[in-house]
Amino acid sequence: MAKNKLKLGIPKGSLEKATIELFEKSGWHINVHHRSYFPDIDDEEIECAICRAQEMSRYVEQGILDCGITGKDWILENNSKVVTITDLVYSKVSKRPARWVLAVPANSPIKKIEDLEGKKIATELVNFTKRYFSERGINVEVEFSWGATEAKVVQGLADAIVEVTETGSTIRAHGLVIIKELMETCPRLIANEEAWKNEWKRNKIEQLSIMLKGALRAHHLVGLKMNVAKENLDKVVKILPSLNAPTISPLYQTDWFAIETVVSEDKVRELIPKLLTAGAQGIIEYALNKVI
Repeated sequence: MAKNKLKLGIPKGSLEKATIELFEKSGWHINVHHRSYFPDIDDEEIECAICRAQEMSRYVEQGILDCGITGKDWILENNSKVVTITDLVYSKVSKRPARWVLAVPANSPIKKIEDLEGKKIATELVNFTKRYFSERGINVEVEFSWGATEAKVVQGLADAIVEVTETGSTIRAHGLVIIKELMETCPRLIANEEAWKNEWKRNKIEQLSIMLKGALRAHHLVGLKMNVAKENLDKVVKILPSLNAPTISPLYQTDWFAIETVVSEDKVRELIPKLLTAGAQGIIEYALNKVI
């Protein structure tokens, strides 16, 4: 039994599966029991609890949790005083953070935020939206939406919505247009201020941060290995991208070399034919768990 324990919050809902997969790639296996809010983790120094991302920053601020993962949006919505350790952008849909946007019907006379004076906005992000318009001196009525927010303006229940999107496709599918981007958001690893001052807990949280970022960095990268004859070495190296420089080793009792490098996954399909033309042979592509 470990003497020290770190209380870690795992977000329930849309981030849950991706978060658990990220931890597994980082080296921690989390097992969520059916109907249990306290998953097992293969680290005796960590205790896990599942809670909604919308509430995570409050629990971390209060010290109920030492650290947790939630969105920047919910930290701002709750106006929580927490320590931001690192951003964790791990969307499988988009390479960019999600956006909270202001949208109206395509045929609406509202074209800019000033046109919303005296109008009604539906959103789940109530407090942030109220502050946003108040800081700009625009009087609006902000109504909480339990979901299906896009339908609120279609049905005439609100004049505009503030909704989260990555690609904007769902908003466009409902006949709406985005007139303003209010905020970019992505998952964040956050910590309680007092926990961050505790040397043991801080070291443990920093361990989490290093490994999580290493797994994220590896997400769009792959390793490449190949053999190259000495006369083709310069040609191959010249077209090889890498994080720093490729690793080159002589093959035993030959004038051939082994090359190993790390490249972006989306470049491989164009790179491999060029490598073959330049004289590379025995090319192997392999997945990476972490790049640190």
